[in-house]
Amino acid sequence: MLILRCPAQLQLLEETLRKSLPTTLPVLGTVMMVARGNPASHEVLVDSWPHFGIVLTRLRPEEHRDPMDYYTNQLSVFYRDKGALQALLEGTEAVTQERAFQILGMQDELDEAVQEVASARGLKVE
Repeated sequence: MLILRCPAQLQLLEETLRKSLPTTLPVLGTVMMVARGNPASHEVLVDSWPHFGIVLTRLRPEEHRDPMDYYTNQLSVFYRDKGALQALLEGTEAVTQERAFQILGMQDELDEAVQEVASARGLKVE
């Protein structure tokens, strides 16, 4: 996963996400905040640039104080296909299994994909 820090990249991503409202709303707000100074210490990750399949926003890892606080360890996601989400959950360091987290998104297949990955790993999902 690539972390976007460049203002031009963040601006382009913001424009792209606006075209897919309302499903991009959970990540768009964070992208806008990061592009405008990032007072809450979040980061924006994409699987590739500029043609991304998934966008993930999260609190910077160094800001995590309690690994069991899933309110603080909140992730927002927008993806173009379910396979990109499953790949993110299964095989990247962007989502760690060492801490509790909640994942926010507005796409229909989100819950199904999370349940499938959790079941395959023997994890509990609430």
